[in-house]
Amino acid sequence: MYKFSYEEALSESGDRQRENERLAIEQSISLLKSAQRAGPSSREAVDAIVFLNRLWSFFLEDLSKPDNGLPDEVRAKLISIGIWMLKEAQAISNGRSDNFGGLIEVSNVIAEGL
Repeated sequence: MYKFSYEEALSESGDRQRENERLAIEQSISLLKSAQRAGPSSREAVDAIVFLNRLWSFFLEDLSKPDNGLPDEVRAKLISIGIWMLKEAQAISNGRSDNFGGLIEVSNVIAEGL
């Protein structure tokens, strides 16, 4: 009985973590949509890029840990996506891009997968 309860708690903890990750990505999407409407030089763009950078830096740190429970192939793909997200955000910050749509689209796919 104790083992079953412990396994159940671990499962619920993982579900909660995925839900929190999904909510954070949805917040990022909302900020990116506001930035897209306001333009790449707007305060909204700065806020969206800062949030996205923090979020994906957190994800990349977690994905790089040896005790991360995801399969290696999934981790590698998510790390590649995260690096692209950060590079694209940097390009927007530097005025070389206004690809909020790409960031939003990829974020939606990730959120749906959670």
